Amino acid sequence: MQSLVNIGKIIVLTILVGTGLLVNRAFSKVEAPNYDFTLNKLEPFTPGKSIDELPKELGKGEVTEDKGETKIVRYSLVHARYNFPIYVQIKNNIILDFYARFPTYFLHDSFHQSLINKFGKQSKYYRQENNAVYAWNDLENFRVIYSGSCTVTCFPNYVSYIQKSKKKGDFVPLINKFSNNFLGKKTK
Repeated sequence: MQSLVNIGKIIVLTILVGTGLLVNRAFSKVEAPNYDFTLNKLEPFTPGKSIDELPKELGKGEVTEDKGETKIVRYSLVHARYNFPIYVQIKNNIILDFYARFPTYFLHDSFHQSLINKFGKQSKYYRQENNAVYAWNDLENFRVIYSGSCTVTCFPNYVSYIQKSKKKGDFVPLINKFSNNFLGKKTK
């Protein structure tokens, strides 16, 4: 009888220890795949910089549109075994704006917070259903437009840095070109 009681205690103790190990693992820190992505990777594409200042590891880029002195070049940025496109509009070798699409495994909260940490609170916010657009219009030399969406989780769609033009109609930002192409409109 005493041996049955001891066996019962051992079984209960084994179950408690096993459960304790599983519960402790559930509370361990888990980092999302994009936590190590920083906005510094987008810094070389900031409007006003020369195209010659882009890091050599990005390569030459693929010219997707050439209108003389104005070009659109597609670069591929690598992060965690994923390549995502960055389109850069250039005029006379100076960056006018860029448009970057992000992988859906990025987390919106982390990316949006990194934008707030760098540029402060956004000046405009617009939400329609599961999509949101954030704009930082009060920066000195350029504007930032960021879009995020939510389904099961929230993720960033794109970010665009756009040079503030000196005169109206100086150039058509990539974000306008891409949305007009999506809507079937021609841009000038």
